[in-house]
Amino acid sequence: MSTLQHQLGKREPFRSATQEAHLNVVRTAAALEGGFARLFRAHGLTGSSYNALRILRGAGPSTCSQIGDHLVVRVPDVTRLIDRLAARGFVERARSDEDRRVVRVAITDAGRVLLAGLDGPVEALHTQQLNHMDAGELRELSRLLEKARAGANTPATPGAPL
Repeated sequence: MSTLQHQLGKREPFRSATQEAHLNVVRTAAALEGGFARLFRAHGLTGSSYNALRILRGAGPSTCSQIGDHLVVRVPDVTRLIDRLAARGFVERARSDEDRRVVRVAITDAGRVLLAGLDGPVEALHTQQLNHMDAGELRELSRLLEKARAGANTPATPGAPL
C-alpha cells in the first residue's frame, strides 16, 4: 500500500501511476500552502495579493495584465485583487502619460513595509517545510514539477477520459 493510499484511507490501489502522482501533487500543494495561507491571513492578505505585491516590488509599475501574467497561481480578476490592495493603501494606480488608456499599478511605501515584514517569516516557512530535503533533492523536485507542468499545459485529447 502506498503512503498516499494509506493517508487517504483508500482500500484499492490507484487506477494508475498518473492518478497517484496527480493526487500526491495536489495533497502536497495543499499541505505546503496551509502555512502560507495562515501567515498571509494574519496580515490581511491572500497568497495572490502577496504575490502581486512581490511582483510590483520586483518589476516596478505594471499593468494588471502584466501582473496577471506573472502570478504564480492565476486569478480570474486581477483588477479586483488590485482594488483590494489599493483600498488598503498597498498599491496605487496612475494613468500612462503616453497612452491615457493604460493604467499602471505601483507598490506604495506601505506595501513595501508590509513585504519587508513578511520576508523573514516567508523564508523561515520555506525552510521549515522543505529543510528535510537536500539541495540535490530540491533541484530534482523542481525539475520534475516543471516537467509535470509542461504536460499539464498541452491540449487535452478529445474523448480522452478525465
